[in-house]
Amino acid sequence: MNRLDVPFPVYPLGLDYVAGSLPDHHKARILDLSACPVGQEEPVVREALRDFPVGAVGVSIRNIDNTDLAELKSFLGDMRAAVDAIRRVTNAPIILGGAGYTLFPEELLTALGADYGIVGEGERLGLLLDLLQSDAQPDVASMPFVAIRGTRAERPIAWEGKQTKRSAPSLNPNLDHYLRRGGMLNLQTKRGCPFRCVYCTYPALEGRELRLFDPQSLGKEARTLQDAGARYIFITDSAFNAHPDHSLAVARAFKEHGLTIPWGAYFAPRHPPTDDYYDELAACGLTHAEFGTDVLSESMLVNVGKAFSVKDVLAAQSAATKAGVHTAHFMLLGGPGESMTTIDETLDNCERLEGAVLFFFCGMRIYPNTPLFERALAEGQITADQNLLEPVFYKPSGLTDDDILQRARDRAKARPSWVVGSGGDAVARLVARMHLRGHVGPLWEKLAL
Repeated sequence: MNRLDVPFPVYPLGLDYVAGSLPDHHKARILDLSACPVGQEEPVVREALRDFPVGAVGVSIRNIDNTDLAELKSFLGDMRAAVDAIRRVTNAPIILGGAGYTLFPEELLTALGADYGIVGEGERLGLLLDLLQSDAQPDVASMPFVAIRGTRAERPIAWEGKQTKRSAPSLNPNLDHYLRRGGMLNLQTKRGCPFRCVYCTYPALEGRELRLFDPQSLGKEARTLQDAGARYIFITDSAFNAHPDHSLAVARAFKEHGLTIPWGAYFAPRHPPTDDYYDELAACGLTHAEFGTDVLSESMLVNVGKAFSVKDVLAAQSAATKAGVHTAHFMLLGGPGESMTTIDETLDNCERLEGAVLFFFCGMRIYPNTPLFERALAEGQITADQNLLEPVFYKPSGLTDDDILQRARDRAKARPSWVVGSGGDAVARLVARMHLRGHVGPLWEKLAL
């Protein structure tokens, strides 16, 4: 349930994993509403469910909003429209799931009027379906990973099963929607995040322990995506290089299985483990590295829980650029302890990232089950029972949102490769034009020309 297509639509990978995890006695049909016009949900849902025996309808919620203070957009309206359309078409129970849902399980069940929710990774959906199918009065409350409307949900519980099979992307009826807009499909090489960024939800969603997927299986999967029409692959891990040896093994498997299309990934801007780390990744097809840098003030790196220094960031940038890889750094201003001094320190150091594109997001959104939530609670910025579905951003002492946004905009004004937020309509139009002309991938590197 993600209609945001700026600067490009993101393929709903989670649907493939959930559909692929279901046992054979459950027949699944994927309905991707990404390209559905607003107001047309009911006829689209009705057509999808026609001649299909409906035992339950799952709704995957990836994002609550775009977390962009400069141009904030909520997706709650889209979610309500979808759930309301389903209710008008079928009496089957509605089950919510996905990363966005897991952050706000009780709140979204109440707001959307759904029946149940899978808290955490969605591969357990089959267990709930089995129970609903086999018992006239199912004891759903006995499943700790299932939320029931009107009751309090458990904290996310990491999936304990083996790596599950991904369904073929061809089962997604809107596959061409993604292939036309940049040709990008995606895959995941591991789950879990060992880092401790104060605002980040990954550890709560996936756990801190890394669960590595088999590189050879990933090589085959990447080749399958290429054969399905993908012209670019993006790896959705929180940080591809969180386990350097595994990332190299995955890249080598891509090459071994005949992947010839470019690919990109998120990276932590840590000092490269070897001098030729990015050279080897590039030799296996890596073309884009998106660094989750956030800040380049030494004091703020500590405040937001980063596991690297300014020196590490510069080393990662230098190594990736030397290997011929396009680089982008995503900056996040306005965290605990931020001041105009630390903002200027970050902006000054950003000028040292030669050849990179920089995206500046101003304001840290507060999510439950994060260190930032606890800090904001202790400081009286939020209350323990506050509904955070409506975005609340952390307020550093002595700074306003406008102060932060204006400073970033002033410094970015003369720098085309510095973008405040997602870039708005101008960047969206540029990327859309390039995609229509046959260019593939995220295309943010064009901003650095």
